Amino acid sequence: MQTKYTLPLLAVTGMLFAVYTVINSNKPTPVAIAVTEPASAPFKAFIAGAGIIEAQSRNIAIGTPLPGIVKAVAVKVGDQVKIDAPLFYLDDRDTRATLAIKLADLAKAKADVSAAKATFTDAKSLNDLAEAVTDRRAISAEELLRRHNAMLIAKARLESTQAIVQQAEAAVADTQTTLSRLVVRAPVEGEVLQVNIRPGEFAQAGSLNTPLLVLGNLDQLHVRVDIDENDAWRFNKNSKAVAFLRGNRQFKVDLSLAYVEPYVVPKTSLTGDSNERVDTRVLQVLYRFDRKQLPLYVGQQMDVFIEAQDYAPDQDSENHPDAKGSSS
Repeated sequence: MQTKYTLPLLAVTGMLFAVYTVINSNKPTPVAIAVTEPASAPFKAFIAGAGIIEAQSRNIAIGTPLPGIVKAVAVKVGDQVKIDAPLFYLDDRDTRATLAIKLADLAKAKADVSAAKATFTDAKSLNDLAEAVTDRRAISAEELLRRHNAMLIAKARLESTQAIVQQAEAAVADTQTTLSRLVVRAPVEGEVLQVNIRPGEFAQAGSLNTPLLVLGNLDQLHVRVDIDENDAWRFNKNSKAVAFLRGNRQFKVDLSLAYVEPYVVPKTSLTGDSNERVDTRVLQVLYRFDRKQLPLYVGQQMDVFIEAQDYAPDQDSENHPDAKGSSS
């Protein structure tokens, strides 16, 4: 008797559970409350763009002209450096050994020049004595010719040794240049933003995904704004611009135009990676502001709003920026 009612009861229970599951899953997902309110434009008509903070001199990725083992790092993050200040040193023991050999070659070449000068002076003196004899019967023509040729040979050897000295000096200068290139120096005055190299590590030459060291002039900060190519025609250099710190719209700063890069480039996501995804093409505009106005750091993102003239499709063509060019 119990078995007779057990199966129908289980079927009804399963059906009720299925109906409950379907109804419960169809409920709309509640919208998550934003942690912070997004920034809003203070202009009636505007162009919105994503901006990233960079140094006034741009963020300079320091590399090395020659690969090698790092012997010492002369700076740390936050240091202020002058132009040509040493940043890090590469192992130069083999180059210094080569320089010692080149200096020895130069010393030998100079000694050969001294010997060649003495030989030439001697040969010239003998030739002058022979030519000073007025009575040609006192010296044979063959002897006179021999002394003259000996002087010419001595002169040629002197010139050869002098050329060898120049060659040795050039070799020394070349090695000294290589030695100086093993000391990587600051190209501009600025602040050390990042150090990614340590003593004992191998510094690779060429373009790197992670630079050995990042340097920048932070006297003023720049915001690099990406303006979509579809909005580029609405951009005006004289328009006002405001930037909000992403994640906190309470931090706001007025911007002044630094310069415009008039070459439209593919847009990349602001992650700093060299193989970022390309979305569209953008016009890059750089604005400046005093770094003391906001507690900002290089690499932070900002929401930038630029005041723009809004043109309606049926608006008088005289007000359109292309009206002058199209009227004839």
